[in-house]
Amino acid sequence: MFREVPMVEVREVLRLRQLGYGLRRTAALLGLDRKTVRRYLAVAEVVGFRPESSEITDGLVTDVLVALQPGRPGGWHGENWAGLESQRSLLQEWLSDGLHLTKIEVLLRRRGVAVPYRTLHRYCVSELGFGAQRDTVRVDDGEPGQELQADFGRMGLVGRRGSVRRLVKGLVLTAVLSRHMFCWLTFGETLEEVIEGFEEAWIFFGGVFHVVISDNLKAIVVKADPLHPDLNTGFLEYAQARGFVVDPCIIKSPTQKPRVERMVPFCRQAGFAGEDFPDLGSARAGMRRWCLEDAGMRIHGTTQRRPLEHFREAELAHLLPLPEGRYEVPIYARPKVARDHHVGVAKALYSVPGGHIGERVDVRADSRLVKISYHGIVLREHVRQAPGGRSTFPEDLPQEKRGYAMRDLEYLKSVATGHGEQIGIYATQLLDSPLPWTRMRQVYRLLGLVKRYGAERVGRACAKTLALEVVDVVRVQRILEQALEQEREEAGVQMALAFPPRFARDPSEFALKKKENHRA
Repeated sequence: MFREVPMVEVREVLRLRQLGYGLRRTAALLGLDRKTVRRYLAVAEVVGFRPESSEITDGLVTDVLVALQPGRPGGWHGENWAGLESQRSLLQEWLSDGLHLTKIEVLLRRRGVAVPYRTLHRYCVSELGFGAQRDTVRVDDGEPGQELQADFGRMGLVGRRGSVRRLVKGLVLTAVLSRHMFCWLTFGETLEEVIEGFEEAWIFFGGVFHVVISDNLKAIVVKADPLHPDLNTGFLEYAQARGFVVDPCIIKSPTQKPRVERMVPFCRQAGFAGEDFPDLGSARAGMRRWCLEDAGMRIHGTTQRRPLEHFREAELAHLLPLPEGRYEVPIYARPKVARDHHVGVAKALYSVPGGHIGERVDVRADSRLVKISYHGIVLREHVRQAPGGRSTFPEDLPQEKRGYAMRDLEYLKSVATGHGEQIGIYATQLLDSPLPWTRMRQVYRLLGLVKRYGAERVGRACAKTLALEVVDVVRVQRILEQALEQEREEAGVQMALAFPPRFARDPSEFALKKKENHRA
């Protein structure tokens, strides 16, 4: 089974290319191999992508997906990995002796095992525990307005004492350079709640940071992995809409986001603890006020500056523009195509083209459109319907069932006329009713008689009933059955005349012979 290339992954590679990110940085952010990123970009250039001028549309991404070759089988590492596995004991010995990987690469080449340094490093890290114990170093703060670190943690209970109280969690976002932070309280960790927190954060900070360094929330990272993290499609699309890059940390590695790691207990102990918030709304307002007036105006122990003042002086001007409106979180689903060629999304039905009955498709629905795709290829776009509604494209249905499903009377009339003029007239008169769709079954029965008896016979029967001013499919069927029975009887008589019985005797043989007169 081959790794499937998601559409959003290709789009993100192209977007990072437009932002000026190199192969190495793009591969690190998305958890891909540089060769994979290079292949994506090479194929994109073939289909017409130009970083300086091209717009990343669904059509462009689809062309890239179609042109890409299937990926490697999951879990397969290739010949280089197998070559390193054959030298496993020797590698362990060299690492225990303290040799650097650069020297080990040279020694392996002398033994005829030439592998890329990156492959050697990945093998030693994942298989031999290389680098598990490392000295801690202080990471540089980076450029102003670039990085925002995010973490999630429990805060406490909201509600009046003596009544039902609920546990709230906090999404804590800290600016790397100034240490200015924002805490957004929620009851859960769903995609909608996390995106709502980020939307409030952009309003709080007055702009959007260029890079978000996050932990492995399910709303952000579906599957954590040191080399190939699987990002949540919904959050990745949100990042694309707001213009920032997602850089998830390795699981259980707090040193990768040290600016926010200690801020979670700080918010809980210094901000939330001891407060009597009656509900979630008042708790959010209280924590926002605390972030500005207390946490924002304290003297930070490392920077020795007030975070709010430091942020306004050094970082605010470097942020991306504040979004004009609120982000609408789409609905993502993987429904199964039913036998009626439709899928259900948010209590509404949408048709799916092609023979996909029983298969699952990917659906993205916002307030305007519903996009249905299969293996990254968009199959159909529908206008969003209210609950209980239905959107059906006639061409998505089988041709022989299209008229019935869409209640297309003209289609039925045209099909009947195609079998003969009399049949078309008869079908038209059958449908001549204040509620014509209630007579559609009779027309389908008439068409069934055409398949059974032939158009010529049905046409003659229709002409007879029309002459008698009788419009009844049952009468037409009786005429056809009687005519067929009569034809069978006539055919039987003719067969009897044409083929006399084999053992029949001539009638003359039964005549009495006159006795000859004997002479006396």
